[in-house]
Amino acid sequence: MTSPLANPLSFEQYLAIQQLYADYTSAVDAGDWDRWVEMFTEDCSYRLQPRENHERGFPLATMFFESKGALKDRAYGIQETLFHDPYYQRHVVGAPLIRAAQGGTYECEANYAVFRTKLSQLSTVYNVGRTLDRIVTTEAGLKFQSRLVIYDSEMIPNSIIYPI
Repeated sequence: MTSPLANPLSFEQYLAIQQLYADYTSAVDAGDWDRWVEMFTEDCSYRLQPRENHERGFPLATMFFESKGALKDRAYGIQETLFHDPYYQRHVVGAPLIRAAQGGTYECEANYAVFRTKLSQLSTVYNVGRTLDRIVTTEAGLKFQSRLVIYDSEMIPNSIIYPI
């Protein structure tokens, strides 16, 4: 079987990408926002967008951060200024599909489901969709340069506090 990539990945490269996804979900699910921020490059982009807007080419996004500084601001807000009913979230992420790989840059896609548990309530499906990611090799290892989170439902709960 031939690879669809011009430059097939080694097992070690694929494992490192999969580890980045696992580390990401671990940080977000644990509420370790400082660790979450460090998984991105300085000039990163993070966007959470409904599928309908993405497919129609509309730029409107539920969350849009254009730098690591913006991510730090969100992390600070989550920890220090936002007031909301506390809840836990748990990600289930499919194996990343590598769409392109060239010179230490990887274009990846992964499906996800996020479950939310509020205190003294049953867990519910919170958000479902896919991510389109650009991952780059840095001196500190693999990092997200851009992360586009496309959620399937047009309806979301009251608000999205934590990044997906």
